[in-house]
Amino acid sequence: MKRIAITLLLSVGLVSFANAGEAPQPCGPAGDLSDELSNNVDPSARCFELRMYTAEPAASDGSGGIDNLHQRFREEEVAIFEKHGAEVVAVWQRLDDPNTLVWMLAYRDRAHRQEVWAAFAADPAWEALLAKYPVPLSIEAYMMSSTDYSNLK
Repeated sequence: MKRIAITLLLSVGLVSFANAGEAPQPCGPAGDLSDELSNNVDPSARCFELRMYTAEPAASDGSGGIDNLHQRFREEEVAIFEKHGAEVVAVWQRLDDPNTLVWMLAYRDRAHRQEVWAAFAADPAWEALLAKYPVPLSIEAYMMSSTDYSNLK
């Protein structure tokens, strides 16, 4: 899987998942994937996205930082994603890197992921939450489909 590291631009609030000019990475059911990718994927697999957000240290005025990022998720970010149809599978605190929050989302397929993110980006609640908790961060994101032998599909 291709590793993508992107700096979140606070003026935009979101990042483009794919690099400019590249087609979106496939994910979801085996039938949505190329022969090369579908061999071990379940026919009914969902599209999973694992995201790692590494926060810049908090500023001297208390803004930014991992604690504010967790508060943003705790307060409403998870709820906004769920409102728009994503399943937030889990959110973790990395123990080997205390400035990193890791979370996993699930979608029906790649098209559903695109719908969820478009609705999330346009949601005024997200804009207000981002204004309340601006956290400069870098992002790593991985798209995955569950295997035909996975317990989580």
